[in-house]
Amino acid sequence: MKILITGGTGFIGTAIASVLLEKGHYIVATGTSPRPDSVSHDRFRFIQADTAREGPWQAELEDVDGVINLAGRSIMGRWTKRYKKEIYDSRVLTTSNVVDALAVHRGTFLCSASAVGYYGDRGDDILTESEPPGKNYLAQVGQDWEEEALRAEEHGIRTVVMRFGIVLGKGGGALEKMIPAFRMFVGGPLGDGSQWFPWIHLQDVVSACLYVIGNQHLKGTFNFCSPNPVRNRKLAKTLGRVLGVPAVMPSPKLMLRLALGEAASTLFDSLRVVPEKLLNSGFSFKYPELEDAIRQIVQ
Repeated sequence: MKILITGGTGFIGTAIASVLLEKGHYIVATGTSPRPDSVSHDRFRFIQADTAREGPWQAELEDVDGVINLAGRSIMGRWTKRYKKEIYDSRVLTTSNVVDALAVHRGTFLCSASAVGYYGDRGDDILTESEPPGKNYLAQVGQDWEEEALRAEEHGIRTVVMRFGIVLGKGGGALEKMIPAFRMFVGGPLGDGSQWFPWIHLQDVVSACLYVIGNQHLKGTFNFCSPNPVRNRKLAKTLGRVLGVPAVMPSPKLMLRLALGEAASTLFDSLRVVPEKLLNSGFSFKYPELEDAIRQIVQ
């Protein structure tokens, strides 16, 4: 197959592209940065483009078998009015542009990213795919993002929306930022650590993505997260134990709010998300338990 991956040179995109290349597929990846050196293969082609804008890159969708839509600016930064617009546009407008270009090409599939932020801050509620959206900024972004993706179904395109939890893996993601702090003995829970933390190992992200692509009867929205979410304090304790360091230095809410502004609220949202539809479809997680996942990544 020939597959286009928006955001294909990021943390998740690189991992998915690498496995697809190993399986003999052709990959076209888009990204806003200059050509990366993370993937080098004769069946890999990179296009530098801002996919939030219409442009020549959309012509690549004329003969693809499918699209994996991962583009989106990081939410971890100070949320100025301008940056919030970039977070929104990089997701929603990119997805709109992808769907518009795919609309005339029947028989393709679209696997489009979303995030568990769709649910908002929900305390101890168990969140399956049938739960309604939340009411905060990221929940609104998620709703609009998913609506644009699901519009592809109107054109006969099989569409899967992947609501990602926090992705843990080597070479990027949340652990890349957390491990240095823990090794300097300043790691610990965020606030009181009671908030639920929906996580998933990068290898399970890749496997689940390939699973939904390969099973053509699957469509709609899927939670991409471990079946065993943990509270933030358990995340800190487990990471400290694996690293062999104490994990008792909490990060006060006030300090994080001073550093990150409005974006700090995402660190304290409680999201007890479970992947009901993946499990019911027969998907098996390689790393369902947090400690096994962290040990594989760290060691």
